[in-house]
Amino acid sequence: MFLSGFPKPTELHIPDGFLSLAVALVSWLITAVLLGIAVNKSRKELNERQIPLMGVMAAFIFAAQMINFPVAGGTSGHFLGGALAAIVLGPWAGMLVMASVIGVQALLFQDGGLLVMGANILNMGLLTALIGYGLYRMVAGKPKGVRYSVTGLAAWLAVMAGALATSIQLWLSNTSPANFVFPAMLGVHTLIGIGEALVTVAAVAFIEQVRPELMSTQAVQARGGRGWVVGGVLISAIVVLLSPFASANPDGLERVAEDLNFLSVGQDAPYQILPDYTIPFLGETGVSTILAGVVGAAVVAGLAILIGRALRTRQRV
Repeated sequence: MFLSGFPKPTELHIPDGFLSLAVALVSWLITAVLLGIAVNKSRKELNERQIPLMGVMAAFIFAAQMINFPVAGGTSGHFLGGALAAIVLGPWAGMLVMASVIGVQALLFQDGGLLVMGANILNMGLLTALIGYGLYRMVAGKPKGVRYSVTGLAAWLAVMAGALATSIQLWLSNTSPANFVFPAMLGVHTLIGIGEALVTVAAVAFIEQVRPELMSTQAVQARGGRGWVVGGVLISAIVVLLSPFASANPDGLERVAEDLNFLSVGQDAPYQILPDYTIPFLGETGVSTILAGVVGAAVVAGLAILIGRALRTRQRV
């Protein structure tokens, strides 16, 4: 279980205190540049029917991230979703969706620090989207075996890229020596990446089965159809309902921080709204987790849709 008294870093969510101010600011700069490009590209390319799909994908990824799966040695991981978002939405809209999810997690649920939010968005949302989309598009139109193999590989590599970026940031911040943090982070995320690959391949296979046009390069106009919205919302609801049964083992970064003795440098958020994905007056119960998950899924879906609509409005001006 998570150690009492310290913030709860989940998977690759870095809490404040783990990174130096310089590393955090540089990460914010890189993230701001990439998101600026994503906004500009999406403003030119985003289709009206993609906007509901952005909301559904944001809700699904948020809900899926609430479920931890055990990997080995008391460690657990959870789905990231950057590769899947980029494969389905394209890299730029996928980046915006991931930024929305990670931002809400930090601001509403105190999952990840505020000062280091730029690093978290970069590691979990931007790098994963770039890798996922790039590799998948290379094999679009190829036989299923090739597509699914590369999709799984892309998802696994995306997790490893996020772990590597996190390791570099921790090392540059003098939080942990490179010879300790690199093998520890990459070792545990090698296993976590397998879970990411399995979920991503299953999701892509499901989408290809029920809405094959979404996965073709000629299908931009068809993205965000009513059938996908309904199906995505139902899947998100199922995932949220399952979240109380998630593994209670420490996540990747938390386990590494505990093993390498830098967990104590993490700082609590300066405020609490829905800490640790619970409703405060309901305590740490299954109902509390479910309700918090519903709130979070609704917020990220609404935010992603608002971003999409704002970009479409600017596009028409």
